[in-house]
Amino acid sequence: MEIGMIGLGKMGANMTTRLLRGGHRVVVYDLKEAAILTAEEQGAEGAHTLEQVLSSLDAPRAVWVMVPAGSPTESTVAELAELLSPGDIIIDGGNSNYKDSTRRPVELGQKGIYFVDVGTSGGVWGLSEGYSMMVGGEKKAVERIRPALETLAPAADKGWGHVGPSGAGHFVKMVHNGIEYGLMQAFAEGFEIMRAKDDFDLDLHQVAEIWRYGSVVRSWLLDLTAYALADDQDLNEIKGWVADSGEGRWTVFEAVDLDVPAPVITLALQSRFVSRQDESYAAKILAAMRNQFGGHAVKKSSD
Repeated sequence: MEIGMIGLGKMGANMTTRLLRGGHRVVVYDLKEAAILTAEEQGAEGAHTLEQVLSSLDAPRAVWVMVPAGSPTESTVAELAELLSPGDIIIDGGNSNYKDSTRRPVELGQKGIYFVDVGTSGGVWGLSEGYSMMVGGEKKAVERIRPALETLAPAADKGWGHVGPSGAGHFVKMVHNGIEYGLMQAFAEGFEIMRAKDDFDLDLHQVAEIWRYGSVVRSWLLDLTAYALADDQDLNEIKGWVADSGEGRWTVFEAVDLDVPAPVITLALQSRFVSRQDESYAAKILAAMRNQFGGHAVKKSSD
């Protein structure tokens, strides 16, 4: 099939390459001219405006949007809505809030335009390993883009699925990322405990490699941990500052709204916040209270 790809960040560029290797025709657009040129070298057809993308595709058209969630996606979808025709499809493969993905098809439906939300996981490894895709939208629209989904997935019948109506794809991806937060935090804490046990002088890369085979905790996240520890298990070049892209927060908010206890995901999110503090004021308060009620020693900032 032929498809327009809007946004050539790492994932958008890699998805374009995978589609091209699968024999699809891809017309690309990005704000960065260099990104367009790189995609052209891979065999894509470059465009310099959204209008050029759409004029290069035969109707009914399918346009895959891979831009940051929030305002960039909102403005891109709005602009496309003014340019597309009834029967065309907008695919949002970014990390949009699922509530936006339940609103957009209602607005676009008034123009006869389909909207498909594709929660996409795979990161920089998706090019070689394939992408896990959680798809929401009308069945008719999903079936039309099936050839692209089957090419992007690890296999035509594995790693992707139509999970429900519009919004369901991004909802499932949101929860997926919340679970990811908890798994990552558990691994991080476990390796820190082992690193603190000076008596055994553990080789943490060796431990990771042992666990990768046969262990009940073996996983892709553990594989990546082993790769990270291979050269420097002290990770001297990495600062312990951890960002969050939004899905973990949204998962916690949803758990609260649904009265579903989610302590592991919530604490994993809070741990990321802690990582961004150069010094914790709350810890200062704790130290001060211990000094007040028990005369426990405190460390001065000058120490």
